[in-house]
Amino acid sequence: MPETISVQCCIAGGGPAGTVLGLLLARAGVSVLVLEKHADFLRDFRGDTLHPSTLEIMHELGVLERFLRLPHQKVYRINGRFGDLEFTVADFSHLPTHCRYVAFMPQWDFLNFLVEEGSQYPTFQVRMSAEVTDLIESGGSVVGLRGETAKGPLEVRAALVVGADGRHSIVRKNAGLSVEEFGAPMDVLWFRLSRKADDPVDPMGRFDTGRIFIMLNRGDYWQCGFVIAKGSLAEVRAQGLPLFRERIAKLAPFAADRIHELQEWEPIRLLTVQVDRLRQWYKPGLLCIGDAAHAMSPVGGVGINLAIQDAVATANLLWQPLRDGRVTEVDLAKVQTRRAWPTEVTQRIQLFVQDRVISRVLDRKSSLTPPFAIRLLARFPYLRRIPARMIGLGVRPEHVRTPVR
Repeated sequence: MPETISVQCCIAGGGPAGTVLGLLLARAGVSVLVLEKHADFLRDFRGDTLHPSTLEIMHELGVLERFLRLPHQKVYRINGRFGDLEFTVADFSHLPTHCRYVAFMPQWDFLNFLVEEGSQYPTFQVRMSAEVTDLIESGGSVVGLRGETAKGPLEVRAALVVGADGRHSIVRKNAGLSVEEFGAPMDVLWFRLSRKADDPVDPMGRFDTGRIFIMLNRGDYWQCGFVIAKGSLAEVRAQGLPLFRERIAKLAPFAADRIHELQEWEPIRLLTVQVDRLRQWYKPGLLCIGDAAHAMSPVGGVGINLAIQDAVATANLLWQPLRDGRVTEVDLAKVQTRRAWPTEVTQRIQLFVQDRVISRVLDRKSSLTPPFAIRLLARFPYLRRIPARMIGLGVRPEHVRTPVR
């Protein structure tokens, strides 16, 4: 017989969106169970850029000072190089927030911190090694879900099921929610290179004919992203690792003395880029948020922070209906109404950058001329505040409105 649990809200997925939502609802007195399919959060090459909007939420929760004791790197600006033109993409120093920088922090530290905070509340539960397998429906409504744990099958009954289980969401698939695909011209190869004390500090993006290379400062190493044309991994590998290393050395000459660290393809991981959005984020008894509702492009690195803002808006709008024991479709529609517009605007900007900048750079037949917007950023420093606000705060920042019980 499966283990059976009843809660007011069951969240599939222990990533940033699911864990933040669970914490906020538990603070408001809602009984919450978060199911995470992995045994721990220790997975490399996950997004770990925490933008000023997310740090502001930590401040509103009253935990910012303690949170910033965790190891992290502060990034006050993002720099780039397009051909021979060097420029600053975004300068966060003017944002109206407590933290005017992006914090680079391993996602496992962030998630473990959230779980520790949530454990202070008696209505907060997290189950690791608990993989969601199916939804439970009755009378046209989702009333719970089924899962598999290390101890055997699990059955959860809940007034609301939230799918926060990422871009390959089992919840949204089994719910039959319709997805609109927008495509992407690129994939990304992620890998590490060691970092030296005299290396540059700020993250950087380098655009050269047919190549885009991104380096993110992780303290003692660089997390590197080599952008390739969509579906071209086999071609890149066929050209050989020596040529791959040579290209990296040309794009980042200061790191040429350590490209020998890439001895084989195995540690070079493929991130398949996709951009999509649910037409409707909900059905009776079920709501999707974060990547489960809208997979984002890596452009701007805003995916995690947008997902966290989804979680905050969801908690603000649903804590009272959940405590009252009745969540209607009208309540769920309010979440989509609140978050659909900032999601659509952000994706449109990402698609514009993909189509007008990234596609042209990857097309080796095109001349490498900096786009007009980049030339403006290079010439007028004041304009850097615009992408800083879009990246750092988002189109519609959310603020914690849930009570504490």
